[in-house]
Amino acid sequence: MTITLDPVSQPSAFIRALPKAELHLHLEGTVTPQTLSLLSQRHPTPLEPNHNRYKDVSDSGRVLSVDDAHAIYKYTDFGGFLLAFKAVTERMRDPEDYELVTYEMMRQLHAEGVLHAEVYVSVGVVHWRGHEFGPLFEGMERGRQRGEHDFAVSVLWIFDAVRHFGPEEAMIVVNTALKLRKRNVVGIGIGGNEKLASPELFREVYEYAAAEGLRLTAHAGESVGPESIWGAINDLHAERIGHGLHAWQDEELVRELGRRRIAIEACISSNVLTGCCLALEQHPVRRYFDAGLIVTLNTDDPAMFHTTLTREYQLAQDVFGFSDEELTQLARNSFLTSFLPENKKREFLSKLETHSAGLTASQT
Repeated sequence: MTITLDPVSQPSAFIRALPKAELHLHLEGTVTPQTLSLLSQRHPTPLEPNHNRYKDVSDSGRVLSVDDAHAIYKYTDFGGFLLAFKAVTERMRDPEDYELVTYEMMRQLHAEGVLHAEVYVSVGVVHWRGHEFGPLFEGMERGRQRGEHDFAVSVLWIFDAVRHFGPEEAMIVVNTALKLRKRNVVGIGIGGNEKLASPELFREVYEYAAAEGLRLTAHAGESVGPESIWGAINDLHAERIGHGLHAWQDEELVRELGRRRIAIEACISSNVLTGCCLALEQHPVRRYFDAGLIVTLNTDDPAMFHTTLTREYQLAQDVFGFSDEELTQLARNSFLTSFLPENKKREFLSKLETHSAGLTASQT
């Protein structure tokens, strides 16, 4: 059975206008069904099997209607989501595809009141299928530059490795990031199936990345328990935790996250629709906030999870009782825990505080 979310009220004018950043957003997960259909029409032939380490690429040349694309974005578990993600990446093949997807992502970010985003790119997937990443990055950067000009949205890139491909592949991702670090590449992350590769395997990879000045994130505690988060903070020294869904199962871990001021990149809809969180009301976002953790709200893969960032803020208010003041704190957290230089943080925080002061004045 496909998992769905009950509808929530339309995002309020307050939420839509609230200046905010998004820190857990996958470029590939922003591809709408309409764009996925278009990409499939651009590339109606299967991927070449030579140098491609995916065992089955037979479906990669199928031309998709918009309805077909919608069907791909329906799944019953985390494994089904990973297959949908693979289907998207198989159809993002050339620089023009990456330019289009990046530009359209920034258009949507602007519509959501997002001033800054730190965007994961699945570099590990590109290498795994035997493609050269450099030309694709040029397309991304063209899209970013156009989007920044047209929408005044700031974007930094985080290069994502795939944990179940192993540490050697992750090291290739780190080296790719280092080559491009002067071109808006700020850090590395690791995603994929937590059940197949624990954080400890990547200790040396992360030590090397940190020594070279890259910022560190890690998906952890999304589909497995607290042990993955402990590994991410103790072995990988991650500065932010992607998802952190199951930290609540270990009270000492929650306290430790608070003591170290490690931010949680919460993704409410994503966690429910992958089945990692059994019910919307069980999501720990409120519990983490009340415990004093640094919580940020994010969409993860908005097109795949049928959500937007303003919808996630509205969910937090409707389902978990966050007040406008608390939502403002979540937005403030998103800038404070970003990987932006301090001067840019201050610039964006100033816009947030000016916005908040204006609302307060209008209510008195």
